[in-house]
Amino acid sequence: MILYFTGTGNSRYTAQELNRFCGDELVSMNREMRKRRQDPYNARYAYTSERPFVIVCPTYCWNLPKVVEEFLLNSRFLDSRDMYFVLTCGSGTGQAGKRAAQVCETLGLNFRGLASVRMPENYISLFRAPEPDEAVAIIRSSMPLVESIAMQISSGRDISDSFAGREVPPFVVRLFYRLFVHDRRFYVKDNCIGCAACASLCPTVNIRMRGGRPEWQGHCTQCQSCIGVCPVDAIEFGGRTRKKRRYYLFADGRQKFPNEKRETEADEEKR
Repeated sequence: MILYFTGTGNSRYTAQELNRFCGDELVSMNREMRKRRQDPYNARYAYTSERPFVIVCPTYCWNLPKVVEEFLLNSRFLDSRDMYFVLTCGSGTGQAGKRAAQVCETLGLNFRGLASVRMPENYISLFRAPEPDEAVAIIRSSMPLVESIAMQISSGRDISDSFAGREVPPFVVRLFYRLFVHDRRFYVKDNCIGCAACASLCPTVNIRMRGGRPEWQGHCTQCQSCIGVCPVDAIEFGGRTRKKRRYYLFADGRQKFPNEKRETEADEEKR
């Protein structure tokens, strides 16, 4: 079973490519998280698989995203006792492997390794996304590695991280979350069309529409899905995102361009 968490589509695309070679069940943690927040008594908390569990997610501050860690620790994993981690990143994963091993130990699972896959930079609250052609080149160059990881998992071998880099002190991670992982600086410009794509996609159900405009509710994980998916680029994070290219990778591998309306994962849920 492959469970993925995605903000702007990089990890979803990576999970889909892994699944193309592994042929396993694909589960969106985003959808599961939304269900747990909206209807916790009828949500799914146990996952059963005879094959290893594979967790695919982005790297947050050289570590596992706290929202993913919380999801895993509040879930049960049955039958298979093996768990792999595949993290997408812009540079490196730092201490994510060590934390993933600790999570597996808490869950009583065998940590079979963590591998990272370089994907286009999407955290525009701090950095700049690459131009479309450069993003395509990055994605294409990473797909042979994804195939290699899939083959290792399918053959039952441990995986390792070729982009780990050096570990970051824990206080840096805590400081990063305190300074940047919040929604206090999000606002919407006058060109907002009230389509609610941001609200329907938010994995933490942190956005509600009021008067046809989004409002953030204080439990943001900074996944960048709202700012990335907006079809008219109406969402900003303070002054850090002004005049920056937005990045969103749809499930079919195409990127979002301004004023382009395409079906998102949230649209798929409605069908």
